[in-house]
Amino acid sequence: MFKSIVRLGNALSLNKVCPRRQHQRCALKYSTAAAERKKFYEDVSISQGEGGLFEINLDRRKLKTPGGKLFTVPNEALAIAVATEWDAQRETLKFYTMHMTTLCNTALDNPTQRDKDQMINAALKFLETDTVCYRVDEPHALVELQKNEWDPVLHWIENRYNVTIGSSSSILGPEIPEATKDTFRQHLNSYNFWSLTGLEYVITQLKSVVLSLGMIDRHLSVEQAVLLSRLEEEYQIRRWGNVEWAHDYDMYELRARTAAGALFVQLSSESSTVKRKLLQD
Repeated sequence: MFKSIVRLGNALSLNKVCPRRQHQRCALKYSTAAAERKKFYEDVSISQGEGGLFEINLDRRKLKTPGGKLFTVPNEALAIAVATEWDAQRETLKFYTMHMTTLCNTALDNPTQRDKDQMINAALKFLETDTVCYRVDEPHALVELQKNEWDPVLHWIENRYNVTIGSSSSILGPEIPEATKDTFRQHLNSYNFWSLTGLEYVITQLKSVVLSLGMIDRHLSVEQAVLLSRLEEEYQIRRWGNVEWAHDYDMYELRARTAAGALFVQLSSESSTVKRKLLQD
């Protein structure tokens, strides 16, 4: 959490509560999102560069992507979210916790070199194997649990988008009508490239287009969407027990990734700058 954010010219200086540690001159590149590195900067700031894009500064160095591009984001809100991640790091940089930064890197570098049509097709593939569409035949308690918890969300999205999805206990899953796919394709095409990057990330976390759109449309909270995506697993845990710390860690990680993806979708669609008063403690 920032102590304060002070506008200096066209830069935002993020003043920290903790005392400054010795300045370290290190390169800004990092190898993988799962890596850890010793922290090499003291101050994090935001500046607005060419074309109105926002940049992240670590001390006096501009942040770059793993691919070597200048790290720029389209609006102030997203820049603040990324800067917060870098500011929150302590002695060691834990890149695997910096989901907003990772999503920005993905949008900027586009390592798989995909266009929007390819991303939309990949997202729609999940609709054919959507978590809430696959049902079990037994035990009866789980059948009823899936019906009671998943059916309302399924009915909501069918009414919301005027589509037919359905569910099935067949190993092949339900047969999704082409009209439904076309409707969702048109809807997903309304997202910009950055927002689509975040939405696809959420879909891969929940393994569900239905739950992802339910959350993005604010019909479901992050906690609800995560629990619904893990419904069968949670049922088995309640029945057979679990390794408590492992279950809690998995749940926390999934919530963190899902929340970051949802926030990324919202912020990458943000066109106005964030007012300074919203950042006050």
